[in-house]
Amino acid sequence: MASLVWTTPTSSSASSLFSYCSLNQRNFLARRCVAPNAVKCELTEPVNGKPVVPIISEQTLPKFLQSRRLENAIARNNNTRLKIFSGLANSALSQEIAWYMGLDLGKIHIKRFADGEIYVQLQESVRGCDVYLVQPTCPPANENLMELLIMIDACRRASAKNITAVIPYFGYARADRKTQGRESIAAKLVANLITEAGADRVLACDLHSGQSMGYFDIPVDHVYCQPVILDYLASKKICSNDLVVVSPDVGGVARARAFAKKLSDAPLAIVDKRRQGHNVAEVMNLIGDVKGKVAVMVDDMIDTAGTIAKGAALLHEEGAREVYACSTHAVFSPPAVERLSSGLFQEVIITNTIPVMEKNYFPQLTVLSVANLLGETIWRVHDDCSVSSIFQ
Repeated sequence: MASLVWTTPTSSSASSLFSYCSLNQRNFLARRCVAPNAVKCELTEPVNGKPVVPIISEQTLPKFLQSRRLENAIARNNNTRLKIFSGLANSALSQEIAWYMGLDLGKIHIKRFADGEIYVQLQESVRGCDVYLVQPTCPPANENLMELLIMIDACRRASAKNITAVIPYFGYARADRKTQGRESIAAKLVANLITEAGADRVLACDLHSGQSMGYFDIPVDHVYCQPVILDYLASKKICSNDLVVVSPDVGGVARARAFAKKLSDAPLAIVDKRRQGHNVAEVMNLIGDVKGKVAVMVDDMIDTAGTIAKGAALLHEEGAREVYACSTHAVFSPPAVERLSSGLFQEVIITNTIPVMEKNYFPQLTVLSVANLLGETIWRVHDDCSVSSIFQ
């Protein structure tokens, strides 16, 4: 696994992307690991083909984050009513969240019977507690979703005061509307299942479309992972004049525009993809100028990587100097890895909302942790503080 190296800036010609972050974002990033005007975080090369994964430990924490950890450790003694439990979908992320918050994961027993049925038992009392269940509904989506529902039911029957489903990746989010007749809207169905199971609140990361929040009849806290990616991009010595943000399709323009706005209104380009008919090759056009620039493609998820790979190929044809891919959710369905590692991208930057299997590692891959972001959000929800102010 690659190591984390702290260095001071050496180039005055390269503008730090921190200057583009709002005050609230700077405060959040300072609490995480990087001081805007003090140090930059640089990562060494991947080892044995594994992705670069920034790992923070007690030995590498700056003093201001150590103090935050101390505050969390003290708060732990006064917050015995806050409990975090993890499903099996992404236990590593759950551990990181608990570590940031100064808490221990709750004890829970989850197993599969011989016929595939799921068994869940809480192994400590949650009566009167605020319970947070961390479980993305990533592949295998149906198993992980059912596991989450049974965990919620177990907490409800154990007399938990409040149950919050922390869903870093919300499966079925793309089935959020009817595109043709006689289709289901599975996103609404899943929202109903989570609500009826007994959840009082949902905390989700980068939903595919904002309208999915309206499918829930309970409060939804929508967490944007942009600060985490912006934090990492700050370590890149990229001149602001050379930067352009690219949306890989028309549907992601709003997301890319918001990202570009955080980069001091960086120029925006759009890949316009049109299919003239069935079994007819797609016609791709580029709206915007990328010649000689560093293109940062922004999307909420990478599934088979077909759209983003074709967009990257078009950017190179139009003269882009380098292409970076930034995405929150790495679904990585075949043949995503082959497309992403084909040389089109200088770097593929994702987060750990979905665990990346070792077989899907490739040299250009960088995985960023959203544990601190989710941990901070959970604290704010628990303390009845504003969550949206983190992202303003």
